[in-house]
Amino acid sequence: MKAITGLALIALSLTISACGKKDAASNSSAEPVAAVAAPAGTSWSSTVTETPEGGFVMGNPQAKVKLVEYASYTCSHCRDFSAEASEEIRKIVDTGKMSYELRNFVRDPIDISTSLLARCGGKDVFYPLSEQFFANQNAMFEKAQALGDANYQRLMSSPPAQRFGNLAEAVGLVDFAKQRGIAEDRAKQCLADTAAAEKLAKGVETASNQYKIDGTPTFVLNDVKVDNVANWATLQPKLKEAGL
Repeated sequence: MKAITGLALIALSLTISACGKKDAASNSSAEPVAAVAAPAGTSWSSTVTETPEGGFVMGNPQAKVKLVEYASYTCSHCRDFSAEASEEIRKIVDTGKMSYELRNFVRDPIDISTSLLARCGGKDVFYPLSEQFFANQNAMFEKAQALGDANYQRLMSSPPAQRFGNLAEAVGLVDFAKQRGIAEDRAKQCLADTAAAEKLAKGVETASNQYKIDGTPTFVLNDVKVDNVANWATLQPKLKEAGL
């Protein structure tokens, strides 16, 4: 596996960008959007594809309303949004009116490790795994705190191809993924993929430059960053303005 020059620095410098901020543009009201039936024998919420931006989009590819969330698995606001909104989003996606895309906005090495595992099983299990990783956040943090600074720094000093695997093992993420159908060998292979880790880190830079993201979750509605929205209660009115 080729050596990478920027990953060690990126992984350590992606320290806690804010979790739960906002400032940006708003969406104007739109005409009501008509429902679109999914192909026979399918549902839109089970229709998932990977996007060129590195996210996973759920729903009608031609949906009039396109919602993108930039989220971090180590952000408590993102965890709360996942818990309160995942089922509601699926209901809307199933109408064919809206697609929903989750893009990983990694903020720290544990976030990178979790993202690599969430993506490890492919598009069909990305969303279920993501929701379960969010729900596991407190337990993961407890294990991370129990490591202590010295052990954490030792793990971060591992060679790049071992770093995220060692960290994921230490905070229980490999076992967590195994219990949810990701074979241990496959999990370790994904965690050793330095090119994928570097791509995640590069995605943060790209998104930050494009949308001026200063924290998570950040929502982009029809390619416009949404102002003052960090939970389902504040997002719902914006979706209604968009015609839902």
